[in-house]
Amino acid sequence: MARSRAATYEDQSALILTRAAELFARKGFSAATMNDVAAASAVSKATLYHYYRDKRSLLAQIALAHVQRLEALVLEVKSQRLAPTQELQALIERFMDAYAGAQHEHRVLTEDVKFLGEEERGDVEAAQRRVVAAFSHTIGRVRVDLKSRATPLAMLLFGMINWTFTWLK
Repeated sequence: MARSRAATYEDQSALILTRAAELFARKGFSAATMNDVAAASAVSKATLYHYYRDKRSLLAQIALAHVQRLEALVLEVKSQRLAPTQELQALIERFMDAYAGAQHEHRVLTEDVKFLGEEERGDVEAAQRRVVAAFSHTIGRVRVDLKSRATPLAMLLFGMINWTFTWLK
């Protein structure tokens, strides 16, 4: 008979991911060790390995969970069926709020995905492309005359959003 999970399993897993994201953002993925993650999470190394098989699986979960939260924001805004201008404004506002509360996770997403394996990186990048496509589509609806340039404009917008918290420290 399989053992059931402890009631605190999800909370402990989330705490480990949060602490690992902080550590990777501050120290860098390459420099951080599983010992560092265990210490930052206030768990034993054995407990850490109970939740995550290695440092790369931590990185994959941090990046994928963050981009999936961004995807969920897009779907939430799109489901409101706003006028194009209001939709773009809502997307920008929601992303600014999300980035403000997930600076470490976002830094990991933008700087450390290169350390993932091909399949894991592909999953993260596919989700990122869906987010960019949604913004591009909305930009194209706001400015039909710029529809052919909507993707570069979306990327420019993401650049501004990404750097806002660095510029305004």
